[in-house]
Amino acid sequence: MFGYIMVNKGELKFKEYELYQSYYCGLCRKLKEHYGILGQLTLSYDLTFVILLLTALYEPKGRKGSSHCAVHPLRKQVIRVNEFTDYAADMNMLLTYYKCEDDWQDERKWDRLLFGQILRKRIQKKGIAGETKAKKIAEYLRELSIKEKEGNHDLDEMAGLFGKIMAEIVAAREDEWEDELHTLGFFLGKFIYLCDAYEDIEKDEKKGVYNPLSYLKNRQDFEETCGRILTMMAAECSRAFEKLPIIEYTGILRNILYSGIWFRYEKIRKERKGVKDDRSI
Repeated sequence: MFGYIMVNKGELKFKEYELYQSYYCGLCRKLKEHYGILGQLTLSYDLTFVILLLTALYEPKGRKGSSHCAVHPLRKQVIRVNEFTDYAADMNMLLTYYKCEDDWQDERKWDRLLFGQILRKRIQKKGIAGETKAKKIAEYLRELSIKEKEGNHDLDEMAGLFGKIMAEIVAAREDEWEDELHTLGFFLGKFIYLCDAYEDIEKDEKKGVYNPLSYLKNRQDFEETCGRILTMMAAECSRAFEKLPIIEYTGILRNILYSGIWFRYEKIRKERKGVKDDRSI
């Protein structure tokens, strides 16, 4: 369930995209620093959003630098890091590890099993698995896995479990903004879970794998129903965001919440209708 929280690059100012990319590169650097090259393989744009959101809200002290990397060997890349970059690196590793576990349980993918075992050792060495937040995430994921195996088609309950996972990640501190961050993360998680189900429904159907939307697939109003549900989730997420006293990075964050998170949904929807979509991040 990675790759949904991204920017719509075409609607961002050049400087905004450079800023966004610098936090993405900072996350990549921290993954390597804490977990090695294998940690970098877990890199995704999703946790970059969390870094930007928490940085804009709490305004922590950060560091700015530049560095070459394997992807950009010729030109130094601007890198921005702060305390939330380290936090996001840990959360990124946890989510990737549990995704590997899920892939093994569902589809018996040996490569995911082996990768997951390596990640588990790195996570245990870092000591984050025993933290309260990590334990809660693991508990919600176990419950989600059990209910998926049971074939539960209560969309609100199933999406809500992944919503709770994202709520734990986004609400990084226990303070006056915890409720708004929790709500934002909860509905963003529900959006991601359902959008992932929407994208994978044909593939899951062929493999005989659980999909929470499968019982709706043959309804004439399937597309309209999915669009309506996702719109409600996105609206609640955005409503919570607008309550936060954020001044910096609002252009980037609104770009993600109002446009970027719809990127893959719109791409898949058009492909199902036979319309080619050449957009890319």
